[in-house]
Amino acid sequence: MKVLLADDHRLVRAGLRRLLEELPGVLVVGEADDGDQAVELAETLLPDVVIADISMPGMSGVELTRWLAKNFPHVRVIILSMHSSGDYVVQALNAGAHAYLLKHSAAEEIGLALRAVTTNQSYLSAGISHQMVDAYMKEASGQAAAGPNITPRQRQVLKLVAEGKSSKEIAAILDISPRTVDTHRADLMERLGARDVVGLLREAARLGLVSLDPGK
Repeated sequence: MKVLLADDHRLVRAGLRRLLEELPGVLVVGEADDGDQAVELAETLLPDVVIADISMPGMSGVELTRWLAKNFPHVRVIILSMHSSGDYVVQALNAGAHAYLLKHSAAEEIGLALRAVTTNQSYLSAGISHQMVDAYMKEASGQAAAGPNITPRQRQVLKLVAEGKSSKEIAAILDISPRTVDTHRADLMERLGARDVVGLLREAARLGLVSLDPGK
C-alpha cells in the first residue's frame, strides 16, 4: 500500500511516517508540505492512499480531496484534523474523503483507518458522533454536494480575500485591475449568498473553499 503524506508541519509528518512504517505492507512514498505539492506528487507517485491535513497553505485538504476524487478516484483519502465538529467532517466527506481522523486520536487508529479505506469502508475517528454527521449530511446534502459554480480566477480572489488582502493588493498579485477584483468579489457574494465579506468567508469556509483556521 503506497501512502502519500500531506501536512505543513514536519513534526506531524515525521510522527505519521514512524507509525506507518510499523504497519506491515505500508510504504510511505512521499511527503508534501501543502496541497499544491501533494497534487504534483500524486501525479508522479500514484499513491493508493493520501493522508492529508484539512488546513494547509494554498490548496486545503478539502480541496485536495475534491481534486483527487475527480482526477484519481481510486485513491483513498484520510483527512487529519483538530476539529471534531460536524461541519468540518461533512466538508471532508462531501469532498470525497473516506476517513476523518482527529489529530489527538490514539496511534492505533491510523491502522484502523487504513484497513477500513482499503476495503471500501469509511472510518470516523473515535469521539465523532455518527448521528451528528448524519444530521449534517441530510441538512447539507444538496447544496454542499454540488458546490457553487466558481471559476478558477474567482477561487484565487477568494483565497486572497481570506488572507486579508485588499482589492489593490489582489489586483497587483493577479495582474488585473482593482475594479475587476471588486467585480469578482461581488459575484462571489451573490453566488454564495453572502451580504458582506465576513459572510462570504464564513460560507466559503463552510464549503471547504478556504480555511479560516487562525492557527494556520
